[in-house]
Amino acid sequence: MATDKKNKKKFAKKLLHKYRMVILNEDTFEERFSFRLTRLNVFVAVGLSAIFLIAATTVLIAFTPLREYIPGYSSAELKEEAASLAYKTDSLQNVIRLNDQYLSSIKRALTGEFDLERLDRDSILSQPISDQEYEEINRIKADSLLREEVAQEDKYNILPTATDNINFSLFPPVKGSVSEPYSIKDRHYAVDIVVSRNAPVKSVADGRVIFAEWTAETGYVMIIEHSYGLLSAYKHNASLAKSQGDMVRAGEVIATAGSTGELTTGPHLHFELWNEGNPVDPSEYIDFN
Repeated sequence: MATDKKNKKKFAKKLLHKYRMVILNEDTFEERFSFRLTRLNVFVAVGLSAIFLIAATTVLIAFTPLREYIPGYSSAELKEEAASLAYKTDSLQNVIRLNDQYLSSIKRALTGEFDLERLDRDSILSQPISDQEYEEINRIKADSLLREEVAQEDKYNILPTATDNINFSLFPPVKGSVSEPYSIKDRHYAVDIVVSRNAPVKSVADGRVIFAEWTAETGYVMIIEHSYGLLSAYKHNASLAKSQGDMVRAGEVIATAGSTGELTTGPHLHFELWNEGNPVDPSEYIDFN
């Protein structure tokens, strides 16, 4: 115990023992500066200096542009630019997805290929209630009259219910008898109208020509994009009066009917109607007679 106390006193005495640091002129040995120091003062000064350096370094890294040169740190401008690029990338992906869907719709309208299971499912979901089911509901007479009136008003309306207040009607492309009707079972997503050779073919609505070319199977083909996601396709034409990119009006002559292509059986118009990428029966919305 006595030895420990002596050692502690000796250590404290060493810490408080005074030293003098003198700075002399080397040539004249003249004293310039002198400092009185103790070991304790030196330890305190070194410790405070270390704390100050650590604090200063932290401030420089956290609040100055110097942090950009340290791996793992980035500036607010870089973060903002990265967020902007991520947003633009997401927007471009959405545009690409919509363009792919649009091109897929055009491809289906051009080739006549479609997922029959999808069409059958949509058709089942959209089928009206049968007369027998209506009778089971025990409809009143006024309700029957109202339903019949609404059905007649919507007979030639291709737009969804949400846009029924918009005045949008389809113009008959040609007048003639239907030689082959629209048939899901036979995968004939169009109506074939018998017409005389070189009869004028007209646009069913205002729109823009997105395809006007020759194809081996269906001859001269024209596809027009209309409002509300509607596409109309005219195939087996003898000639085309419009080019890709042209704007057309409803009832404007766009081609002459013929019998071109490998899949034709005589002068007629093969007419297709596509709504939001799905084929629909044109005879439900256009009177060809």
